[in-house]
Amino acid sequence: MSVSLSLSEDQRELRETVRAFLARHPDAPWGRFAGELGVAGLAVPEEYGGAGYGMAETAVVCEELGRVLSPHPYLSTAVLAVEAVKASGDRAAMARLLPAFADGSATATVLLPGDAELVLAGDRLTGTARHALDGELVLIFVDGALVEAVPSARRRLPTLDQTRPLAELVFDGVPVTRLGDGAAHARVRDLGVAALAAEQVGGAARCLEAAVAYAKERHQFGRPIGSFQAVKHKLADILLLVESARSAALAAARAPERELAVRAAIAGSYCTEAYLAAAGENIQVHGGTGITWEHPAHRYFKRATADAQLFGPPQAHRARLAGAACL
Repeated sequence: MSVSLSLSEDQRELRETVRAFLARHPDAPWGRFAGELGVAGLAVPEEYGGAGYGMAETAVVCEELGRVLSPHPYLSTAVLAVEAVKASGDRAAMARLLPAFADGSATATVLLPGDAELVLAGDRLTGTARHALDGELVLIFVDGALVEAVPSARRRLPTLDQTRPLAELVFDGVPVTRLGDGAAHARVRDLGVAALAAEQVGGAARCLEAAVAYAKERHQFGRPIGSFQAVKHKLADILLLVESARSAALAAARAPERELAVRAAIAGSYCTEAYLAAAGENIQVHGGTGITWEHPAHRYFKRATADAQLFGPPQAHRARLAGAACL
């Protein structure tokens, strides 16, 4: 099945609205960002206070958040948590949680199988999640179920990328609330990978813009460095990476259900490496100033490096593709 790789008029308007808001209010709290724009509820059904759209629109927001290295918990709340609760089939849980996610009054994080060493005995959860995306509510896929639990201890972690808060969550025999079947964990992870790929495209595109702008203004030997062939080739290579990554991310965001796993794996592999390359080359174009703490180039490189581990490194995504090709 083919998929359109261009934005619709409504999606372009959404992109410009989010971009303008983030430019005017870079420090706006989550509640204001989610509430004023309504973007946290894009994938929430209308009956629960959302807009009833899907991953294609959510990915537009993700790309804009990636451009500015936003610390907002959009990935964990508006993507992972919303999709996990929707997939649970628990209408009471949807009625209780989805409106709060949609209006920005609650944030959440989702622990996927393999993210933590957890044991569910009856209705008690024990174990530790050592590197979890931070969020107020904690939803966990464990032993074939989706449960909600309150950690007995929570510790904010020091991180390489300070724009993506992580926490260590400890569960010491805490009671859980069962939300339904946890069989959809693979799909939720794939949607998370697709959303992260869109963020990575936004970050890579911003790195390209910064590198081009600097190449125009920085002069050596009486000429802008952008006029030198070596710099031109470097920037052209980054452009190719960014546009190819955008195509991969869009294809994953708009994938039909039967193709989601493969397209997410492609996007997870390609967009991760494209972001790392674009962030690294941005530093190279800026020279010594690009690696100083005062310059934003190093922050994009840190985000790119941290993103490369969030749902597994590129090699893990390619291993999934290899497995699918053998079926």
